[in-house]
Amino acid sequence: MDAAFWHDKWEKQQIGFHQSAGNPLLVAYFDHLKLPKRASVFVPLCGKTRDIAWIRDQGCKVIGAELSEIAVQDLFAEMGVVPEVVDLGDLKRYASGDVTVFVGDVFAVTAQLLGPIDAVFDRAALVALPDAVRGKYAMHLLEITGNAAQLVVTFTYDQSRMNGPPFSISEDMIKALYADSYTLTNLKTQDVPGGFKGEVPATETAWLLS
Repeated sequence: MDAAFWHDKWEKQQIGFHQSAGNPLLVAYFDHLKLPKRASVFVPLCGKTRDIAWIRDQGCKVIGAELSEIAVQDLFAEMGVVPEVVDLGDLKRYASGDVTVFVGDVFAVTAQLLGPIDAVFDRAALVALPDAVRGKYAMHLLEITGNAAQLVVTFTYDQSRMNGPPFSISEDMIKALYADSYTLTNLKTQDVPGGFKGEVPATETAWLLS
């Protein structure tokens, strides 16, 4: 799985992972991050998620990173704003008001580009990455955000019954990635209604990393 996989998904609009409204677990547990006013929140692999507008509407500055320029163009169009676009070489920066999104490989995003980050909301990044990349991603995220608190949404299911993404992230896996750097709290685990593809039972968990 590589960049071409995700570009193809967005070009064909095969985006079953996209939600039409703010994620319910984000809405329910955002306050657990205990953010200051005008906090900066990073949303990796953000797609065109409505979570960005929801977080912005809580009085935050939102910084996203997304591989697909189509997704980012759709994001700003659906928010009804025209972004300023700056070519940064390996990345492009789309920005309007309190929303900035870097287009390109998340591993090209640096702490200098992001600026100070107060929290991370990860609903679509960790679960989108194959096992071989997750450790690299987790370390990169810690580095560029200065170990900012995280609200992470994961799925758990029998991986042998369905290919990811989203991939199954077990409790042991998230502990292996983050327990050395954070205190991990399972805020809620709930069944995914109907499972995945209507046949694979799955649960969804909101993790607080503080």
